[in-house]
Amino acid sequence: MKRQFTRILGAILTLLIFTVSNAIAATPQDVQIFTTANQDNKVTPKSIEAAFESVGLSVAGNNDMNIPFSKRFGKVHYKIYNLAMFSNTDLTFKLLKKYPEFGALTPLTMSIWQAKDGSMNISTLSFYGMARAAKIPANDTDLRAYAALVQKALKKAMPQGHFKKLYYTPTHNGKSLEVNFSADVELDDDSNIDDYIDDFEAEFEGEMEPLGFLFPNYTNVQEEIFDDKDYHKYDFYHTYSICKFDVIYPVSKFHPEAGAWAPCSFYLYKKKGENKMHMGFLGVENWITTLDIHDKASIQALKKAQGMIKKILQEQTE
Repeated sequence: MKRQFTRILGAILTLLIFTVSNAIAATPQDVQIFTTANQDNKVTPKSIEAAFESVGLSVAGNNDMNIPFSKRFGKVHYKIYNLAMFSNTDLTFKLLKKYPEFGALTPLTMSIWQAKDGSMNISTLSFYGMARAAKIPANDTDLRAYAALVQKALKKAMPQGHFKKLYYTPTHNGKSLEVNFSADVELDDDSNIDDYIDDFEAEFEGEMEPLGFLFPNYTNVQEEIFDDKDYHKYDFYHTYSICKFDVIYPVSKFHPEAGAWAPCSFYLYKKKGENKMHMGFLGVENWITTLDIHDKASIQALKKAQGMIKKILQEQTE
């Protein structure tokens, strides 16, 4: 009787573990990791970039992070670790036209790394992550098309690849976790809107760079996208890609997939007829709540960097 009870209890526990594991696995993940064995070493950061370009995703930058990591910290975590930025002009235009805050994901980002087992991996935001973070309805056809294009690029880059099963338990409760600022735009008699934004961005860059922030990409969305589409609802719309080695280095040690959130995209825009400039970026809580980040070094670095950015913007917009 005792043995039978033990067997029944063991079966129940096994079923519970299986059920809980499946429930966790079924939880929509904000980040997706595509992986391939890559035994022939044919998949490289450059071949991945070419695959993305071939399906209509322009790669604005594909940076080998091991070069600055080795110089600054003396060692690297992976044999290959790249951070890249990519976008599709037509879909970016359609989404920004409807949702200006999509600038927080313009451009999209990915990390590329070779794991210790020799596999090559690419992390990007999933459809769920893009929709939640940018506050876009799940039934938006343009966002779904964008997510489908990313998946097409991943499969083109790694024909033998597959998506890893991730078991993160998101704790964002469906919130965007975006950090927003606004500022009244007041022009002097002898200045114009171009002078205003030039001065604001010069001050922003001047405050950020001494603190170790880098700008691997800057996009004048108004000139590069809106003007080409004959869309003139804005006085300006710009985005920055912002990176800090002291942040991505410790985070990537345990979470190389964090490149789905980095470099961080920061947008600034002013609509014609309004006297307000709007700014925003996705808060670091997105990293923490979607990747189950628990190590103190990573969390401290993330929150410290965000605090620096917020302080600069608060001072500039007071």
